[in-house]
Amino acid sequence: MIAMEYAFTGGATQDPPQKPGVGHMVAGLLKEGSGHLDFKTFHERLDRRAIELSFRSTHDQFRGALRTLEDNADEAFDLLRMALTSPRFDAADVERIRATVLARLRHDSTDPSSLANRKFFEAAFNDHPYARPVRGSLESVPKIEVGDLKGYLRRVIAKDTLKISVVGDVDPGVLCTLLDKTFGGLPAQADATPVPEIVAAKPPHRVFIPFDVPQTVVTFGGPAVRRCDPDFMATYVVNHILGGAGLTSRLFREVREKRGLAYSVREHLVWLDRSAMFLGNSGTCADRAGETVEEIEKQVRYIAEEGPTQQELDDAKSYLKGSQVLTLNTSSKLARRLLRHQLDQLPIDYFEKHNAVVDGVTLEDAKRAARRLWGEGLLTIIVGRSPKDAAQPTTVPSGTTPAPGAEQLDAAPTAPPN
Repeated sequence: MIAMEYAFTGGATQDPPQKPGVGHMVAGLLKEGSGHLDFKTFHERLDRRAIELSFRSTHDQFRGALRTLEDNADEAFDLLRMALTSPRFDAADVERIRATVLARLRHDSTDPSSLANRKFFEAAFNDHPYARPVRGSLESVPKIEVGDLKGYLRRVIAKDTLKISVVGDVDPGVLCTLLDKTFGGLPAQADATPVPEIVAAKPPHRVFIPFDVPQTVVTFGGPAVRRCDPDFMATYVVNHILGGAGLTSRLFREVREKRGLAYSVREHLVWLDRSAMFLGNSGTCADRAGETVEEIEKQVRYIAEEGPTQQELDDAKSYLKGSQVLTLNTSSKLARRLLRHQLDQLPIDYFEKHNAVVDGVTLEDAKRAARRLWGEGLLTIIVGRSPKDAAQPTTVPSGTTPAPGAEQLDAAPTAPPN
């Protein structure tokens, strides 16, 4: 088995400003026919050899993946070459993928979690490209033309920004030949629009979006440290203590287990090429939404002021060291992680260094990271029925535009938790 992951710098930040979703449409169309192969013939060749090709656009990269048996490598890599260099963009295929994208967007427009996430990025990044939806919108996708798709390919898919990782039973010399045949014909340089650095909008403030759904969704976050920051690992560890996976985080214990306020609650770091933030979410019933938000803010403020305990730090480090192995149990996962390391500019032997880096985080490091990460409070988006006990209108912080139909809510001070 051969598993390959690769990425071109660009992603959704390279969509035309008035047409978000172009990169996402390109990703959906690259295996819908290429060169002399129409949609049906292209897929028949993939299926006959059990070849898997996939493409997706993220905020910062246009990414792809390939999985194939070694015996079928020549055909698999050739089909990928055709997909990248000579996609057909036949009218029927474009309209079929457009309809699929619009159906998903219509579903998302009725999903409170999707709405909260989109509004969070709009509030956090304002007029920066990161504020634009990766999959586009119900307004932008119908306007995307074939010329937009071809223009995106010309500007983004190029050798100078390409990163590749391959895992599997393949001779290095054979692999070099396959890669050269696949990517060698691409343009030498991308023509990308520069993306400025940005700090996510500083909290605290709340945005309430009325939405008649059974479960109220709370999305919260704020600025974080970049992956290259010396404090990143300390931030990563202390963030796991507050809201990481599993049933032992402070938020899970205090919000769900002790008080029964929410069905779920967790929080994680998001690092982008030009920014970074922490992002969390919770689901609760409407009449407890205000109390849930207050408890989340209380826990965030408390860990910012007091930091974690030594026991919490030891438990988090043990979990993070052990869980690394569980995330690398397939060739595809390993290839994906190796690609992530390249994008983060980490050394090739980072797997071997990871546990030592985690172990190097001291309690003082974790406390400093907590103060730095959460000392300014939260930007909170609430989507659902009115949380009357939290509805205190206030003004919008400078540089932040409220979402249409959204009400601004002030964050009331609370005491540290018991």
